[in-house]
Amino acid sequence: ITVNALPEITPLDEHNRRLIANVHPPDWVNPRPEGRYNLVVVGAGTAGLVAAAGAAGMGAKVALVERHLMGGDCLNVGCVPSKTLIRAGRGAAHVRAAARFGIARTEDAAVDFAAVMERVRRVRADISPHDSARRFRDEYGVDVFLGCGRFTGADTVEVEGASLGFERALIATGARATVPPIPGLAEAGFLTNDTVFNLTGQPARLVVLGGGPIGCELGQAFTRLGTRVTIIEMGECLLQREDADAVEILRTAFERDGVDVRVGTVLDRVEVRGDTKVLHLTSSGAPATLEADAILVAVGRTPNVDGLGLEAAGVRFSSKGIEVDEHLRT
Repeated sequence: ITVNALPEITPLDEHNRRLIANVHPPDWVNPRPEGRYNLVVVGAGTAGLVAAAGAAGMGAKVALVERHLMGGDCLNVGCVPSKTLIRAGRGAAHVRAAARFGIARTEDAAVDFAAVMERVRRVRADISPHDSARRFRDEYGVDVFLGCGRFTGADTVEVEGASLGFERALIATGARATVPPIPGLAEAGFLTNDTVFNLTGQPARLVVLGGGPIGCELGQAFTRLGTRVTIIEMGECLLQREDADAVEILRTAFERDGVDVRVGTVLDRVEVRGDTKVLHLTSSGAPATLEADAILVAVGRTPNVDGLGLEAAGVRFSSKGIEVDEHLRT
């Protein structure tokens, strides 16, 4: 039995307090394990929550382990906050384009960035009861353990000193933002999807590293809200895994909105001059510099496999993730 520490989330306003009270209650007391579980789920993000609720609904005895925030990326630092931010950007764009619909045009829609971000936090908190620890305990009968889970054998997981025996286990620990080893980047400071929604002040100039889905959606949203955005992509086009027709539609939209896209560009190093971050680039073989107030790193994802004790469970894994068969089994 343990009382879990409060996760560090900023700003700690009424909305984030409400979020934490649902998805990682600071006064939460882990249950005492009783007997062997049919299923232990490690990770309470989208996959883990669905699996736990589904198995419990079919009568299984289920334990759910989460070290940070229930709801995972989707609720806390992914789908919910990003789509809320995108909606605000779309609203600003509609106001600016009002003349197209016969409505008196407003050249510059006034954006209250602090209010936009407060709405992001409020919407997230409003949705959080659906992914809450209490809901999964009280409605589904799931034993919810808050803390770091680690395999100690082929059929046991330890969390906060308690040993959970299981017949089956689901590893649903997700991934985190990959941070490239670029000289000066760590010293200059940067944002990822984990931290960008903590902003309360609007950066005037934002450089986005990576032209994938996260970089593109957030880059466009910030542009529409009034930030000067430059997206840097090493490859020769944005969204390299998508169809060329879709990429062209996106390029046209970015051109319309004023997103500065630089493909075939490599960030060599970053230096700090006063309050300004200076990015030294190589673009099409030529050196260039770019100044920014903030840098958003969105170059890919790294699987969360470290510290899980996978070796003790006999599970093979690498930096690319866990090895599975055609049925996603280890």
